[in-house]
Amino acid sequence: MTSSYRAPLRDMRFVIDEWLNAETVWRGVPDWADLDSATAMQILEEAARFVGEQVAPLNGSGDLEGCRFEGGNVTMPAGFRDSYRAYVDGGWPALAISTDAGGQGLPQLLEVALHEMLAAANHAWLMSPGLTHGASACLRAHGAERLKVRYLSKIASGEWLTTMCLTEPQAGTDLGLLRAKAVPDADFRNDIGDAFRISGSKIFISGGDHDLTDNIVHLVLARLPDAPAGTRGLSLFLVPKWIDETGSAEPVRNGVYCEGIEKKMGLKASPTCTMQFEHALGWLIGEPHRGLAAMFVMMNAARLQVAMQGVAHAESAWQRAAAYACERTQMRAVAAPADYTGDPAQPAPIVLHPALRRILFDLRCVVEGERAIGFWIGQWLDIAAHHPDEIERAKAERFASLLTPVAKAFFTANGFDAASNALQVFGGYGYIHEYGIEQSVRDSRVSMLYEGTNQIQAIDLLVRKTIGDRGEKLRELLVHIRGEARECERAGTAHAEVASAARTLEVLCTDAWQITGKILEQSTHDKELPYRVADDYLAMIGWLLLAYAWARTLRIAEGAGKDDTFYAEKRATACYFFDYRIAGFEHCKRLVDAGCRAGLPFLSLALANGH
Repeated sequence: MTSSYRAPLRDMRFVIDEWLNAETVWRGVPDWADLDSATAMQILEEAARFVGEQVAPLNGSGDLEGCRFEGGNVTMPAGFRDSYRAYVDGGWPALAISTDAGGQGLPQLLEVALHEMLAAANHAWLMSPGLTHGASACLRAHGAERLKVRYLSKIASGEWLTTMCLTEPQAGTDLGLLRAKAVPDADFRNDIGDAFRISGSKIFISGGDHDLTDNIVHLVLARLPDAPAGTRGLSLFLVPKWIDETGSAEPVRNGVYCEGIEKKMGLKASPTCTMQFEHALGWLIGEPHRGLAAMFVMMNAARLQVAMQGVAHAESAWQRAAAYACERTQMRAVAAPADYTGDPAQPAPIVLHPALRRILFDLRCVVEGERAIGFWIGQWLDIAAHHPDEIERAKAERFASLLTPVAKAFFTANGFDAASNALQVFGGYGYIHEYGIEQSVRDSRVSMLYEGTNQIQAIDLLVRKTIGDRGEKLRELLVHIRGEARECERAGTAHAEVASAARTLEVLCTDAWQITGKILEQSTHDKELPYRVADDYLAMIGWLLLAYAWARTLRIAEGAGKDDTFYAEKRATACYFFDYRIAGFEHCKRLVDAGCRAGLPFLSLALANGH
């Protein structure tokens, strides 16, 4: 029994149309003035059809078959190449890429929804085309004109896929330790411009080699001969697998090779490669020694996509667990709804058992609340990039900057927990590959690690984004959330649950600001403090965002005429969140408070070494 993925189009439409009121935002952007909700939903409906027919069926088979590495080449699982060609032919890679780069120029919000569908249906499949948008944005923003003419349209269309080559064996989080070298090659000539020779090794490169496209374009961090030490000495280079050399009728193989692929816990249908660059030809992107600034364009786009992988795994887990719980009968129900027609003396569907209903409601709280926040960040990114008003663009940039690390860490941690908790619904069957949920557990774990581990995201949020500006961006966010609390308070005159949510939201904002003030004050004389509480602080802000999402959802769902099943379920889930799951905020706040009061002991070197 394997549950097939169904894109949650009804909930996506609710978030886009009612929660975000996206059509109003689009009308304020000249390029999107003609885009309406009906057109956006037609796009997502077609995306759901493509994902359901072309991508989802390959998830289980791809996991079992995996990738093959033979003779220096990687072969993808059966069906992957054909489905990827259909993806390119359908124009999906170019959905939100700017028109001047060869894309369709649609809002990134729609691409966020598309990538959630792809990750939920087949996370490993998404790994290869997942960097297309970020790579295109990076090249468009920082590439020389002749470089863009040669490569940008082929990347944007998906004809050629890209990689992001950062990590080396000795340099993971600390990119300042990178050793890959780049030296000018004054002898090479073609019509692009000055060339460089890149040498060094890179590890953990997703899609470093495959047979999906005829060429692969690597974006590589390396050091020029005059580079200063540390991250300030890194430059970014475009290094294709195949190059067009002057005087050659056919493309020539560049000096970049895959030396092997990793045997991994999950994502077995995505090749994670060790790459060797042997005097490979490359071209500089951006300014010398400013490679990280150029690559951050790519990394920031990738981090929201990774956050939505957490939502995707939670959605997939929820769908599988809910379907199984309605089918599986065991034991008699302790209680049953009034409309239950089964024999109370016979085994009942396990969805009626309170312990499992708790799990299912937990899953639904997480996935639907996080979807709203993830789409909200996508909208902020759209406003930051396209709004005609400079002040609105700057505000949106501040919000996106603050919210992205929270989403990446909080959503992916919850995605893994959701998959694990959903497996519990299946009992022993969940441990069997046939039911699909054990693959979700394995595949979801890596999202907490790549694009900056969740601990790095927490440090980014607290140390750089909050302490760095003395809490100014957080204060602005809290003002925005309190605005929703006031809206709920006004609506609460007719709806007691909405009024209660408004009061809760106000209390959470006050608590978040007070604990932040304590950190700001005490960290001036306790330098370790922000680093030991950062994880719990980020999770606390994550629960605050979910409270904001569900308060707003409850207010909308309680509106006039919203009495159908969809809105009734929204109200029930929102009430469950404020009855049960809101305790997550207080739990994290107490941990942060404990970290403000007490330091961490050090392990002795003998204990750390196992003696």
